[in-house]
Amino acid sequence: MQQWLPLLGVPVMVLGFALRLNALLVVLIAGALTGWANGLDFDALLQLFGQKFLAARQLAAFVLVLPVIGLLEHYGLKTRIRELVVRRRAATAARILMLYFVLRDLTGVLGMPQTAGQVQTVRPLLAPMVEAAAEARHGELPAPVRELLRAHAAACDNIAIFFSEDIFIAFGAVLLIDAFLKDSGIAGITPLQIGLWGIPTALCALAVHFLRLARLDAAIERQVREHRAAATVGP
Repeated sequence: MQQWLPLLGVPVMVLGFALRLNALLVVLIAGALTGWANGLDFDALLQLFGQKFLAARQLAAFVLVLPVIGLLEHYGLKTRIRELVVRRRAATAARILMLYFVLRDLTGVLGMPQTAGQVQTVRPLLAPMVEAAAEARHGELPAPVRELLRAHAAACDNIAIFFSEDIFIAFGAVLLIDAFLKDSGIAGITPLQIGLWGIPTALCALAVHFLRLARLDAAIERQVREHRAAATVGP
């Protein structure tokens, strides 16, 4: 029986996720039970949790960012962003997304992918800015148009960082490619060369996405017009 005690955390996690309880709380309880079953005291458990938390820097940043974003939104971040965008008459949904795409490309090229992202910028900043720009030009937006704008905002972040990261020579994927080539007996190719070959792909991704965004404002206007026409006609 003693050898099965360290597995206590597994049913706890299964039950907690099945009941849709707070995921972080479920994981902490399961980890504490597993540590207790292995003979760790309270101080040792806290020390172990702290070490793992600090070792997973990306997870730590993600968890710490969430309450900060929540506080900012509580004190009117979206309202201030909307007011700022509305005052800029030249701002459109497509132009804002194009600008963000370029900035996100730069963070990837410079090896700073965590400076922006879905949690830090897309949901609290980019999506409200894009929606505000569209509302300033077209009035109240129907739900499908809002979902379209939010999808474009998320896509801009994903596509830009996906193709620009490979240009940074210390990025994990670049180093993995370099190690794979060396293990396969292909010599003479450096991480710098791999990064340089990532530039044309990133530029192509930028060009293709800009072509899509160039048609976005017209698509929004068409969908808003069709929605209003359907609402006028009625069922």
